Amino acid sequence: MDRFRMIFQYFQSNSESVMNGICGLLALASIKIYTCFDFSCPCLHQYNMAYGLGILFVPPVAFFLCGLILNRQSLVMLDEWRRPQGRRRKDPAVIRYMCSSIMQRAMVAPAVWIVVALLDGKCLICAFSSSVDPEKFPGFTNSTAEQVQELLAKVPCKEDELVESSTSRRAVSRYLRCWSQALGWSILLMLIIAAFLARWLRPCFNQAALLQTRHWSNYIDIEQKIFEETCCEHSRLFAHKCILHFFESMREEIRQHSFDLPKEEEEDLLRGITHQDQVNKLLKTWYYEKPPLDVSQATQRHHLGRERSPPPWTGSPHAQSKFSQHTNV
Repeated sequence: MDRFRMIFQYFQSNSESVMNGICGLLALASIKIYTCFDFSCPCLHQYNMAYGLGILFVPPVAFFLCGLILNRQSLVMLDEWRRPQGRRRKDPAVIRYMCSSIMQRAMVAPAVWIVVALLDGKCLICAFSSSVDPEKFPGFTNSTAEQVQELLAKVPCKEDELVESSTSRRAVSRYLRCWSQALGWSILLMLIIAAFLARWLRPCFNQAALLQTRHWSNYIDIEQKIFEETCCEHSRLFAHKCILHFFESMREEIRQHSFDLPKEEEEDLLRGITHQDQVNKLLKTWYYEKPPLDVSQATQRHHLGRERSPPPWTGSPHAQSKFSQHTNV
C-alpha cells in the first residue's frame, strides 16, 4: 500500500510525467483498437470514399479530443488565457508554450492511428478504388463504363463473386496499397525529421527565454494545484466547524469518533475565513485579482517578526541571571 501511495504522490507531483504516460497509453490504445477493428468496406460506389476516409480521420479526431480532455494543463492554460489582468500581468509566451506542449501531446495518438492505417492500406483502397484510371489495367478494357465502376467499387471486397478471381482486382489493390504505404512511410519520416530538428535545433534559440517560459508554465500548474488543495483543506475544516456547531450537545463524542483537532489548530488553519461570504469573496478575488508574483514583502514581514521577537533568555529575571552566570563561567 505504501508503494502505491509513493507512486501516486510521484505522479501527482510530476504532471509532465503523467501527461507523457497518458500520451503513450492513448497511442497504444489507438494501435490496439485498429488491430481489433473489423474493417468492412461497403463496396458501393456512393459510400466507399466516405467510409474509407471516415475510418482514416474520424478516430484521430476523437483521440485528439481525448488527449485534450485528459490533459489537465489544457484547463490551466485556458484559465490563464481567459482570466482578467488584475494585479498580475499575463505573459503570452508562457501561454504559447503551454499550448504548444498540450498540442504536441494530444497529436501523438492521432498520428499513430493515421500512420498505422496508411501502412495497412485498407482505408485508402476502400476510399479510392473507384477513382482509379481503368485504362491502366487491361482487365477493364472490354467492359462498359457502368460495369467498370461497379467492378472498381468491388475491389476492396475480395470475397465478392464478381471480382473473386479477377487479376485486375488484385492489381488495383496492390497499386493502391503501394501508394498508401508510401504515403504512410513519408508521413512517419517527416514526423521523425521534425522531432529530430526540434530536439537538435533547440540550443540554437534563446535558452534563457525558454527556461523562463518553462519555469512559469510549471509554476502556474503547481500554483493551481496548491490552491485547490488548500481550498479542499479549508472546506473540510469549515464543514467540521459547521457540524460541531450544529451538534453542540454531541461535541465531545463527535471529536472522539471523527476528528481529533484542537480548537486552536482549527481556527489557525481556517485563516480567519469563517463565513460563506468571506469564502465567496476570497474565491472571487483569486479569479479577478491574482496576487502579483512578488513575495519580497511577505519575506520582509517574516524577518521583521523574527527581529521583534525577544530572545528566550530575556523573558524573565531568573532566565537573565542564569544566562549571566553561564557567560561569567
